[in-house]
Amino acid sequence: QVQLVESGGGSVQAGGALRLSCAAKRYYTDNCMGWFRQAPGKEREGVATIYTHGGATYYADSVKGRFTISQKDAENTVYLQMNSLIPEDTAMYYCTAGGDWYSCGLLRPADSPYWGQGTQVTVSS
Repeated sequence: QVQLVESGGGSVQAGGALRLSCAAKRYYTDNCMGWFRQAPGKEREGVATIYTHGGATYYADSVKGRFTISQKDAENTVYLQMNSLIPEDTAMYYCTAGGDWYSCGLLRPADSPYWGQGTQVTVSS
């Protein structure tokens, strides 16, 4: 079992930035980790993923050029740097782990077996 602990959410005005962190406890190597989000009344959607072996990254079109996912192997930690935030980015953000290499680029919630508890991001206009 992989335990994921998220931090870094909060409230910010449009144009601002936040950085989310996800620490994986009882980590195992070579898997897809990522960030998904869910806004009220909307379906859960993929934001960004990273395959920990090699560091290949994938992004939803809506966040390309604004968000950056990265990892710190020694601490089993994944980050999501979010810049130029817009109100449409408001959602609960979830860290995920356990996906395989093939599905990592598809950003589908069903491909991630492990989920964190979520951290709220609110962007005001």
